Amino acid sequence: MSKIAIIGAGISGLFMANLFKKNPNYQITIFDKNKTINIEEGYGIQLSVNSVKLLNKIEFNRFQNNKKYHPGKINFYSNNISNKICHLNISDFNNEYCKYTTLKRSELINFLKKDLGEKIKTDHDISKIDQKNQLIRLTFANNQTYECDYLIISDGVFSKSKNLISNTKIQPRYNNTLAIRGMISNSSNVDYKNISLFLGSDFHHVIYPVSSEKDLNFIAIMKYNLSKEEQTNYKLFSDDNFIKKILEKVPKEISEFIGEIKELKIFPVFVSDDFFKTNNNNIHLIGDAFFAFPPSFAQGASQSIESAYELFKSIENNTERDFFKKRVNKTKMVNYRSKFNQFVFHLSNPASKYLRNIFLKRLVKNKKFLESYLGKIYKN
Repeated sequence: MSKIAIIGAGISGLFMANLFKKNPNYQITIFDKNKTINIEEGYGIQLSVNSVKLLNKIEFNRFQNNKKYHPGKINFYSNNISNKICHLNISDFNNEYCKYTTLKRSELINFLKKDLGEKIKTDHDISKIDQKNQLIRLTFANNQTYECDYLIISDGVFSKSKNLISNTKIQPRYNNTLAIRGMISNSSNVDYKNISLFLGSDFHHVIYPVSSEKDLNFIAIMKYNLSKEEQTNYKLFSDDNFIKKILEKVPKEISEFIGEIKELKIFPVFVSDDFFKTNNNNIHLIGDAFFAFPPSFAQGASQSIESAYELFKSIENNTERDFFKKRVNKTKMVNYRSKFNQFVFHLSNPASKYLRNIFLKRLVKNKKFLESYLGKIYKN
């Protein structure tokens, strides 16, 4: 029996564990530095059909219907809801069993962890990784050790594990943007059935339903320069004066929503610039530890799920050497689209915005373009 250690109990790590626990040839243990698995984060995530198809392999299709939602389209607006540009029928990529899905991140985490029980070890902060031949020895801050045959690193964009196995410290790059997150309920100014994407100058925001109970997720991406010191000052982003300063810069077109946002949080967006390949074929990275995207293509969670499944199949089939190359190719496609979307969403020149809106109206109806731009990502 092969022993598999997973560092990080986020979406990718938990999904990976669910896949392996069905195979008696593997013993899985998840280690997480936190004392409890955080299921209180109420903000939403979007799952395109590529990830829903994979989640259904662990019976996500039986997950409570009132805790998730299937929006039919994405409405594009210029600044506010009175200036609709066009809409994209996102449901065109659905089938009977796999539909574009939105829900709260906490609900997905709760679903993924519910059957793992003692396989999850909390309060285990990794401090050392030793590699000797095919055996991997982990040492934690609480002085406990664990030996395994495979190590799966899924501890996020600021992966400590990745730095422990590399010769140089690897840090993500600040994307010169801030994310503003929160929840909205009981607003008469919002479409409760679909995804609403508002485009503005150096700013865009998205509002979408996360359940059948009219809960709405709000996420805005604002261009904002931070000094090196500010980027690493985590207390800054919970400081009331800083939050007030940021909200004062929010475009006036959406100021009506600010008072309705609950659980509002602001944090800097960090992204990856390159890929890190380990020298050990039994150590692999998935999720944001592998690569973190700009959040403008709504593929973060979906790619975490997809990368976990690809690695699972590679280990099962003894084709681990192929995993990295295949994952890099898909990641590059997603990263290009994410960066391009952010550029297009944040145009500020009136002439550029006018041309963008004309092209958008045509492209959302162009099946060949949609199959190439979205289909290549949504189809495994």
